[in-house]
Amino acid sequence: MSDNEIRLERNPSPPKLEVLGVYDWPIWRKEVSTFDWTYADRETCYILKGRFRVTPEGGEPQEFRRGDLITFPAGMKCVWEILEDVEKHYDLG
Repeated sequence: MSDNEIRLERNPSPPKLEVLGVYDWPIWRKEVSTFDWTYADRETCYILKGRFRVTPEGGEPQEFRRGDLITFPAGMKCVWEILEDVEKHYDLG
C-alpha cells in the first residue's frame, strides 16, 4: 500500500478505538454538499454518522459510512461528496 492511498478499516474493534483515543478527538460535522479539499496534514478519522464519497485527483471514488476508520494522506487533493450529513472524530498529523 502506498503512502498516497486512502487507508480504510471497516468497523474497527472498540479496544482499537480506545487505544487510538478516538473518542477524545475533536468532532467535525458537515451537511449534504460537494466541495474540493486538499489535505495539508495526514488525517485519521472515525465516522460516527453519515455517508460520503471521496474522489482523489486522478483516482477512483471511494465511499465511506458510519463505523469506518479512515486515514487520508497529507497532500492528497480530492472532491468530497457528502451523501448523508456527516459527523466524525478526526486527528491531524
